[in-house]
Amino acid sequence: MSESIAVFVNEKAVWVAPESSVADVVAACDAALAHALAAGGAQVTDGRGIALDPHAPVYSGAILRVFLSTRRGRDESDAQA
Repeated sequence: MSESIAVFVNEKAVWVAPESSVADVVAACDAALAHALAAGGAQVTDGRGIALDPHAPVYSGAILRVFLSTRRGRDESDAQA
């Protein structure tokens, strides 16, 4: 069995399997953020602010910043009919 690695999500250490993806780590940290990420309502960047694919693998010591997106889908608008 592989040892766990530490990945930091919004400054919180999360211990996961070495083969985990960005989405796996977010899910291990916060279920609500993971749901928002899967639904397109959140984004993940690395410690430098570069956007990450949720399916990308992580590495020991990685820094992930997860934030809710204020972008709207194409079908959404400010006007309420």
